[in-house]
Amino acid sequence: DPHGRFSIDPQFGIIRTKKHLDHEAQSVVVLTVQSQLGNSPVYSSTQVNISVTDINDNPPVFPTKSDKVTISHTQPPGTAVYIARAEDKDSGLNGAIKYSIASKQSDAFSIDPSLGVVNITRTVFEEKQQEYTLHIAAEDCGSPPLTSLLMLTAINLTDRRLDSLAVKIVILDINDNSPSFTSLPLSYVMEDVEVGFLVHHIIAKDPDEGRNGQVTYHILSGNENKAFVLDKTTGLLTTARFLDHEVQERYSLTVMALDDGSPALSATQVLTIIVLDVNDETPVFLKQLYETAVHENRDPGEFVIRVEAVDRDAGLNSLLQYEILPGAGYEKFKMNSDSGELITAASLDRETQEVFSIKGSSCHDLGSPSRSSTAQLYLTVLDENDHSPLFAKTQYQISVTEDLEEGSAILDLSASDQDAGLNGEVMYSLMDDTYGAFAIDSVTGSIVTTKALDRETKSQYTFRAVASDCSTHFPRSTTVMTVLIQDVNDNAPKFEQSYYKASVWEGQSPKTDIIQVFATDLDSGLNGETEYSILSGNENATFLIDSARGILATNTGLDYENTSSYRFLVLLASDRGTPSLNSTATVLITVLDVNDNPPVFSSPEYHVHVKESIPIGSHITEVSAKDCDAGTNAEVTYAIISGNDRGHFCLDGRTGSVNLTKMLDYEDTDKFTLVIQAT
Repeated sequence: DPHGRFSIDPQFGIIRTKKHLDHEAQSVVVLTVQSQLGNSPVYSSTQVNISVTDINDNPPVFPTKSDKVTISHTQPPGTAVYIARAEDKDSGLNGAIKYSIASKQSDAFSIDPSLGVVNITRTVFEEKQQEYTLHIAAEDCGSPPLTSLLMLTAINLTDRRLDSLAVKIVILDINDNSPSFTSLPLSYVMEDVEVGFLVHHIIAKDPDEGRNGQVTYHILSGNENKAFVLDKTTGLLTTARFLDHEVQERYSLTVMALDDGSPALSATQVLTIIVLDVNDETPVFLKQLYETAVHENRDPGEFVIRVEAVDRDAGLNSLLQYEILPGAGYEKFKMNSDSGELITAASLDRETQEVFSIKGSSCHDLGSPSRSSTAQLYLTVLDENDHSPLFAKTQYQISVTEDLEEGSAILDLSASDQDAGLNGEVMYSLMDDTYGAFAIDSVTGSIVTTKALDRETKSQYTFRAVASDCSTHFPRSTTVMTVLIQDVNDNAPKFEQSYYKASVWEGQSPKTDIIQVFATDLDSGLNGETEYSILSGNENATFLIDSARGILATNTGLDYENTSSYRFLVLLASDRGTPSLNSTATVLITVLDVNDNPPVFSSPEYHVHVKESIPIGSHITEVSAKDCDAGTNAEVTYAIISGNDRGHFCLDGRTGSVNLTKMLDYEDTDKFTLVIQAT
């Protein structure tokens, strides 16, 4: 005990502390105690081990109140970035330290409570924050010292001792990101822009900080003709010379974005620049003069020629529209505005116009303002045999007599053809059947008879005469020929029958029609008009005949009982030609009986005497009546109409015979008066 911390009672051997003991200075004190009896030189010794028990009288202490650490922003979660170390002179729980982050700006960090290791909990780069300040607390696990019972009433036994440390964590950027383009890889520029025109703003982003994120721009390829200049700092791409869409309509520039890190990182982009066309080119026809030939007489829509022009512009500026400018004959043609194809709008006629010189074939583009050019068309109409020979009239009508001699000319036809050469030489022919009656001279067109004509066989001929030219296509025209055969009175009237029979009822009034006779005359006109008359057998003028219609009628009343028939009546039919021709027929007229006469008994009264004793069935008498009529009109029937009330008699209705049917009794009735009727 060099420090004199303990004392010992020499008599009783009690060791007492003389000074404050410090566990942190010495936790175990080893005392050597000697014992001596009286003044005896002999003594003994022993070691006394005194353990100094710790009390929580020391707080944890950081070696500094603040600290700073630098880390990369790319550190992954779980990476230890700092170790907090505090010392507590106490021991046991009093010296055990627990670490915590008392206040923090972010949950990007955590601390191990036992080891004091600060770890990254998530990528700090996500917050784009360059530094963090962590307030780390170190707290022991002990309790305050128990100095007196009085202090126990004022101090919480669970109070701990602690210290704090402010740690600043600085995030250092590492050039781990390449620039990334955010601008579009496509741009458009008109070809007529001035030099220095802004074409495109190239933008690339680099998430690194400082020099690592500073980007410069460079053209690597595609600008061999120095058409563009790129500001490497701003990324502004401008024209360095005039552009021409017709020379080059597209540029593909390989552009590099380069950061200023070490090592430097870069990215490339292919920037496509489309040079938009401006209508600065005039359409040009492939030919200034187009010559061709077209057939006449074709339907509208016939292809003639195709004109073509080129325009070095693009898009609408190069789309061409074709048209025919107004001029002589232009209305006969139509041009497809898109293709430049020229077609006929009407059928062409070489004989009307053989050559078309159209000076106004024009084309214009669809740009704004539009540009145009013109070319000339020279069109020759090729002749075709499109004109048929034409007759002077479309139809002819002539009349000839039927007694015309064979070989007689009846008409000279003439047709003209506007074509020339063989196309204009006319040949004549007959198209339809003329029944062998006519022929035509193929050269002169003269129509002649080829046989005797007979109007009664054929009174009219209608046929077509054809005029043809001598071309291979044989276009032709026709005219209708009508030949009327005039009648000659060479036919006598002819009765339909040579012998007619007819009947007529007696007692008819005069002018009663009996029969109509017909005679036909094959001639026409007056030559064929027939007149009828009675030639003989009508001496008493009993009959008459209608001269025009041939109706035979009574002229007086007829009486069957007087004359029952008329024979040998000769009719005459004559035409009105010159000379007149005639024929005859015989008619037999039978007069039909009419029941115009009543029956007449042979005696107005019949007196008969019979014996009363005659037997039943005996013949009494027979009555008889005569009738001047004929047929059924003269057939008489009989009947008792009175006097036979008791039925003594019967009468045969056909013969008129009267017979007894009941016995007679003179005493009863001596006389019977019978009234008999003849019907």
